[in-house]
Amino acid sequence: MPETRRLAARWIGWSPIRIWGMVPVDRLRRSLARAGLWDAGPWTGHAPVESGMVLLVLGDHVYNDAVVHALVHTPALVLVRGDGRAVAAHVPSDRAEQLAQTLAAGDEPPPDLPRRRGRDLVPPAQLRGARRPGPLVMPVSAETRRTVENRLFDTASRATTDVVNRVVWPLPARALARIAANAGISPNLVTLVGLLLAVLATLLFAAGGLAAGLAVAWAMSLLDAVDGRLARVTLSFSQVGSGLERLLHLLHPPLWWWAWWVGCGGGDWAALVAMVGGSPLLRAQEILFRWRFGFPLPEWSRFDGLFRLVAGRRNVLLVFLTVGLMAGQPLAGFQAAALWLLVSLAVHAVRLAQAWRTRPVSWLCE
Repeated sequence: MPETRRLAARWIGWSPIRIWGMVPVDRLRRSLARAGLWDAGPWTGHAPVESGMVLLVLGDHVYNDAVVHALVHTPALVLVRGDGRAVAAHVPSDRAEQLAQTLAAGDEPPPDLPRRRGRDLVPPAQLRGARRPGPLVMPVSAETRRTVENRLFDTASRATTDVVNRVVWPLPARALARIAANAGISPNLVTLVGLLLAVLATLLFAAGGLAAGLAVAWAMSLLDAVDGRLARVTLSFSQVGSGLERLLHLLHPPLWWWAWWVGCGGGDWAALVAMVGGSPLLRAQEILFRWRFGFPLPEWSRFDGLFRLVAGRRNVLLVFLTVGLMAGQPLAGFQAAALWLLVSLAVHAVRLAQAWRTRPVSWLCE
């Protein structure tokens, strides 16, 4: 792996079209910095004097993090897009001028340099992981802007999630993320608003305002589908935001279930214990699996991925509560949710026991 201290990056050309609130060159600079490369600027006609290697990239294209990271750490190659045109090159500084002219003119690169497409450059284990977007290299223009944004948003989604996030939220979440990006709203602010909505839903549930609380809870769920994707498409990652989101996911479901039980007038203590105790226990099972085997439980097999769609996590349990309230039986909906959560715990326990006796490998990396 080359030392990034001796690698300089230079972009050739640029586009004024904003993709998720940024022109392609600004996106490229953020990706290069995340890959450990801070020496980046426009091509001025000659290679940097003290640089051993130079990374040349067309500035009117969008490259996602996976591709940029691979480019930075893979010397002596030319990156080509789907139609075969060369769009980037990682070469010694004495060949930089030749390759810069080649990229700018759209000519054929020298035959002695290997050509790689994004999908050949990025390892399958990296591009198929739950939070690892696949390779993306696309030209930017007024005609392709929306397509490029949609592709970036799609690759920012997790590989495995629940049925609400998979089927219901993608379109509204993408619309809200686009509004936020164009308005300069940070992912952390979206997370903070989601936190306030989570508190408000708890208060409404406990006060007996179940319908109003559900509306607020579903709004919070939608924002929860926005903030992480917004961070990935705008390359606005934050340790504070990530930590706040984890804390929110851990704390608010049990509080919601307790508040719903209170709002229903109490009654079934067993269902309350199952809901309040089962939610963190289900999360603990998933954390244990990932700690022990290095990847999420839903990525072990296709069964686990399908079960993740309906496992007893927050959104799925909210569906039970919504159906129960619509039927005029909010406590019955709560009891059904508790039963399904117990089933989910049992399924995860069996899978953990099976995994402990084997050496599981993620089917996404096969």
